[in-house]
Amino acid sequence: MVVGTTSHAGKSMLTAAICRMLKRRGYRVSPFKGQNMALNAYVTDEGLEMGHAQAVQAWAAGVKPQIAMNPILLKPQGNMTSQIIMKGQVVGQVQAADYYRLYFERGWQAIVESLETLQQSFDWIVCEGAGSPAEINLKHRDLTNMRVAKHLNAPTLLVADIDRGGVFAHIVGTLELLDPDERALIQGFVINKFRGQRSLLESGLTWLEERTGIPVVGVIPWVDEVFPSEDSLSLLERPVRGEVRDISIAVVRLPRVANFTDFDPLEAEPTVQVRYILPGQALGSPDAVILPGSKTTIADMQVLHESGLAAQIQSFAKAGGMVLGICGGFQMLGEAIADPHGLEGEAIAVSGLGLLPMKTEMALEKTTRQRTTQSRILSEHFSQFSRVCKICGYEIHQGQTQILDPSTLLSLFDDPSLGVVSLENGVMGTYLHDLFGNGPWRRMWLNQLRDRKGLPLLETQIPPYEIQRDQLLDRITDAVSPHLDLSTLMADPLEP
Repeated sequence: MVVGTTSHAGKSMLTAAICRMLKRRGYRVSPFKGQNMALNAYVTDEGLEMGHAQAVQAWAAGVKPQIAMNPILLKPQGNMTSQIIMKGQVVGQVQAADYYRLYFERGWQAIVESLETLQQSFDWIVCEGAGSPAEINLKHRDLTNMRVAKHLNAPTLLVADIDRGGVFAHIVGTLELLDPDERALIQGFVINKFRGQRSLLESGLTWLEERTGIPVVGVIPWVDEVFPSEDSLSLLERPVRGEVRDISIAVVRLPRVANFTDFDPLEAEPTVQVRYILPGQALGSPDAVILPGSKTTIADMQVLHESGLAAQIQSFAKAGGMVLGICGGFQMLGEAIADPHGLEGEAIAVSGLGLLPMKTEMALEKTTRQRTTQSRILSEHFSQFSRVCKICGYEIHQGQTQILDPSTLLSLFDDPSLGVVSLENGVMGTYLHDLFGNGPWRRMWLNQLRDRKGLPLLETQIPPYEIQRDQLLDRITDAVSPHLDLSTLMADPLEP
């Protein structure tokens, strides 16, 4: 079990690294997070929805993501309300004050059943907690941290972020607030994100071990890699590349931005600078603007109007700028969005950007499915298709979109419901997540931008981003493993 003294202590990355470390030793490994609150989601082969971070951890373990790895996913949608996804399917939406009263027992049952499922197939389950295990006002209803550790009698690592300061107080204070049976499970401390010289830390480590009787099993140096994150707060902490890049892409950081992991492949492109623009900030002069997914499309569209960013995007498109919308961002490109059932809150409608002739209505049934299709890439003047390539991705959306004037649009895919491009202005929209993970498509889209600027075109015959992601997971594990000693925690289940 991996728990942290705070949010963003590095639990997700450490869990992924441990999964890969155990995989390298020949074990069958599964990640697990009983309850995840995040707007980054993934869809399994069965069309079930789970946290994207647990999918990444599964890939680190070398196994396919399955819903038992994250039985409860909470997707915040404003006004202290969240959509509840249990065992991959939407079971309701509820305010925070009512969630545990209505779903606690059902949620714990889903967690126990999921753990039993995983125990049948794996040698090790690496469980991740959420936030802190020592929130004394929440401990009685905490489904994710020490309740899981106690259920499994799991040796537990307590992770602290030294970069934030106060690391010893965080560790000792957390330990102090745990119950005796919980404290007994803490078998090692991990100090994460250390930038300094280890020798200067030694006296503090000695003091900590003598005071608590618990060893420090890891001092992990700062890992200068962008690990796929669970929530949008991490976007504010991402390093800004100082060097000049060929292409600048502005991604609108919506208040309820969802699935911004779609842009990890773009951030991995050495010639591309990705900037996240908040409503109220100046759009500037990027080469392209991307509107990402949103959990509350109508509310976020209203924010774009009120902040003036909507008008900036409209002017950018009118001047010939490249605009792409994904999922909720696709819906925002249309003329109107309606929510007659009040799924996002109040039953209201809002005007879109009016860049594509279509309208969207939120439906009672949510679409979640993996997709494999053929995609078309348009020439610079949007008059003909220059190439067709195979595309893999997934859909997660509540809305259904109706095209009002098909004669002005071309379908980007074999299935026209997946995305279109305007013949008039080149504005594109799609429901397909992980589109940029398809290497040839990503490069062909970037080449349109490069061609506009007179830049040499990039090679398009490249592998999918999952190859780069696997290399990233190897680099992270290589950076972590020399500094993490798991030997005292592991009673090897495969040895006699």
